[in-house]
Amino acid sequence: MKQNFAAALLVVLLGGCAELLPGGQEQKMVPQTGAQGVELTKEQNGKFLAFVGPKLQHTAPFLGVADTNYFALRSWLDTRNGQVAHQLYVADSYYGDPYRWDGVHDKDNTALRLIPISRNQITCDYGCSYADEFAAALPEDYLRAQKKGLTVIFTAANGKTLEVTVPGDLVVKELLAVDTVRDALAKNQPIAAAAPAPAATPAPGPAATTAPAPSGR
Repeated sequence: MKQNFAAALLVVLLGGCAELLPGGQEQKMVPQTGAQGVELTKEQNGKFLAFVGPKLQHTAPFLGVADTNYFALRSWLDTRNGQVAHQLYVADSYYGDPYRWDGVHDKDNTALRLIPISRNQITCDYGCSYADEFAAALPEDYLRAQKKGLTVIFTAANGKTLEVTVPGDLVVKELLAVDTVRDALAKNQPIAAAAPAPAATPAPGPAATTAPAPSGR
C-alpha cells in the first residue's frame, strides 16, 4: 500500500497531472497507510505538502451549525529539505465580546507558541457573535512524544480558557501520514531533482518552521 501511495504522490508532485476541482483547487489525496482521514494537498507548486487530520468537536457545534467548534492536527512538509511543521488548529465560535487569545500550554504547563489566524464577526443583530481561528505550534520532537494523546489549554486575556484533548490515535495517524510521504520523497529524490522546472518560478516559499497556513477548512 505504501508503494502505491508513493507512486501516486510522485505523479502529483512531478507530473503535474493532478485533477482539479472547481475553482482550480487541487484534488485532495488520502494516504493509504493506516492514516485514514488525513488529507494531503500540494501547495506552492509542490514546495509544501499540507496534511490535515480528522476534525473533532471541542464543544458542541455553534447554534447547531456543522463545521464549527472543532480542532484538527495540521502539518506541512517542505519537499525541498524534508523539514516538517505541525500545528493543533482550532475553530471556535461564541457569543459576547471578542476573546483576546494570548497564550497556550499543555496539561503539564509546558508553554507552546500561539498562532493567531483570523477572527470573523458572524452577526450583531441580537448580540454579537464571532468565529475565531487559531493554533498551537507543536515542535516535531514534542509531538512525537505525545502518541498517547495530549491536552492543550488556550488562554485569553479576558479570562477565557479552552481545553482541547487530542486522542493518541490522531497523533499516530498524522505522524504516520507524514513519515510515509517523507520516506517516499527521500527514496525518489533523484527523480524529483531531474523533473523539468516550471515555466515561471514563484517567489521562494518559507521554511517549514513558518510553513504557509491554508484556510482552516
